[in-house]
Amino acid sequence: MKLPQLKIDGLTAQLPIIQGGMAVRISTGALAGAVAKTGAIGIIGASGMAFDELRREIEIARELAAGGIVGINIMFAAREFVGIVQTAIKAKIDLIMTGAGFSRDIFKMGQDGNTPIVSIVSTARLAETAQKLGAAAIVVEGKEAGGHLGTDQSVWKIFPEVKKAVGLPVIAAGGIINGAELVRALKAGADGVQMATRFVLAEECAAPPEYKKRYQEARKEDVVIISSPVGMPGRAIKTAFVEKLLANKEPRPIGCDFCLKNCSLKYCIFQALINSQKGDIDHGIVFSGEYVWKIKDRTVKPAAQIVADVLKEAEEASVL
Repeated sequence: MKLPQLKIDGLTAQLPIIQGGMAVRISTGALAGAVAKTGAIGIIGASGMAFDELRREIEIARELAAGGIVGINIMFAAREFVGIVQTAIKAKIDLIMTGAGFSRDIFKMGQDGNTPIVSIVSTARLAETAQKLGAAAIVVEGKEAGGHLGTDQSVWKIFPEVKKAVGLPVIAAGGIINGAELVRALKAGADGVQMATRFVLAEECAAPPEYKKRYQEARKEDVVIISSPVGMPGRAIKTAFVEKLLANKEPRPIGCDFCLKNCSLKYCIFQALINSQKGDIDHGIVFSGEYVWKIKDRTVKPAAQIVADVLKEAEEASVL
């Protein structure tokens, strides 16, 4: 099966693969740039970044991408949502992906800055709304995804509904862990796929060794659903901190940076994510997709090799 190019607005990626944006500081400029260089689309997880930091990460990605496509992912739930979007547009980012809530204003900002906006949704109704407002493409994210979840339905159930509802490029996301799933999505009518979990084990991923080790050792029963002060459920791998969340014994936050527009204050998810990114996973959250345990080769390797492995898996799946 010859893989198609992925076209979003005026952009053309040579491979129909988007590396999902992972906050806080898990997918930074190094990973996004390395993925973009392969012909796929590299994404910086911008949520939680200061504006100057984001500008630097975009510069790093650009230098590594060798002309490849680089974007950012930003949670609508983030208090600095507008500032992050404006910073990325001023830095001439190629595209902006947004989810964890829905913004109507971002489409006008994208139009004014000539920057394509890609909406991450979990329903056909929201996909239709995004198309009417000016979205350049739609990412359909199912329950199999990592991080914050907008649905309890499988991507394979939601995708056909969204594909039928809109006339935009539609990208499948959630549980796309290997080349066989890429082929499955393309045969189902997807224009491309978004993969995040697989890229945590890239050398260029900013996750520390302790974080990556949880991915390498994760079993099916280690992947759980947790509550989040954002107001959405989330999917993570068990850690000592996550065990406390599951037992409703989470530590109450001390102070608040008001990083979210709305927060239950049940615990500080931002601090928990920072702890994990710094290697203190016993006091942190390690987000992951549902099928991390299905990754056959969980060695840490360059992002380019991971892309090559996925392409080989896709080729093998096409022959079957």
